[in-house]
Amino acid sequence: MAALTSVSFSPAMGHSSADGRSSSSSSSSSARSLAFSTCEAFRFRTSPSPSARVRGSTSSISGFVIRCTSVSTDLPTVAETKLNFLKAYKKPIPSIYNNVLQELIVQQHLIKYKKTYSYDPVFALGFVTVYDQLMEGYPSDEDREIIFQAYIRALQEEPEQYRNDAKKLEEWARTQTPTSLVEFPSREGEVESTLKDIAERAGAGNFSYSRFFAVGLFRLLELSSATEPTVLDKLCAALNVNKRSVDRDLDVYRNLLSKLVQAKELLKEYVEREKKKQAERTVSQKASEAVKNCLGQPTYVGQL
Repeated sequence: MAALTSVSFSPAMGHSSADGRSSSSSSSSSARSLAFSTCEAFRFRTSPSPSARVRGSTSSISGFVIRCTSVSTDLPTVAETKLNFLKAYKKPIPSIYNNVLQELIVQQHLIKYKKTYSYDPVFALGFVTVYDQLMEGYPSDEDREIIFQAYIRALQEEPEQYRNDAKKLEEWARTQTPTSLVEFPSREGEVESTLKDIAERAGAGNFSYSRFFAVGLFRLLELSSATEPTVLDKLCAALNVNKRSVDRDLDVYRNLLSKLVQAKELLKEYVEREKKKQAERTVSQKASEAVKNCLGQPTYVGQL
């Protein structure tokens, strides 16, 4: 998987605090435009938030009596999930990262609180892969992991579980061949049991497919050196997932990575230009001070 270009940022941009204020933004308009188009590229297909509430009422239309009863759930809203994230990580996040993070957390919230959602390691592997690709080149390695933990906990899940399951799947995939990868139904093992459970739920129509899951499959293929397109066909068939959906979502994922590379390159150029301008201003200021010191204070005739 191609790594994203590493970029160091001097300004901090785009992360809103819990009280609604936004940190200063200094990125160029081109970089911002690419960042927002990147967010659009990674939108999920989802149903409306399950936290909607309906007031009770009774009405009659053409002889039909319609009764609406109040629906109330304890599920958090999207706003609450985003606020939990902002409370957990209060530092500013550069906009090129923050814009996509905000989009992802909204879409993952909608996935998480669907009735058919059930956590699985392939989904976790997909998200970890997306996150690590997105955040590569982040100014601080420590903050990158803290942001990851804040993000997952805002969704009321465990970041350690995501990391551990992703690592376990990656280690397993590295020991597989394209043939053994798709033959998991006939084999025994912890990962094989996980894949069988997914296949069983998907076959019974009790599986919530998502783009993260598709990326997780892609990562398994990548680590097992499965380059033939037919391997993905067989893997999707064994897991009872729609191959066309997987293909479409992987195309979106590749587009996301491409846009991120472009956006980071533009922002890198902008930061370098700003540093150069600042250096030139510093040199000019020092030169002026040197001239002033050499000339000294003006002396008047009356002072002689």
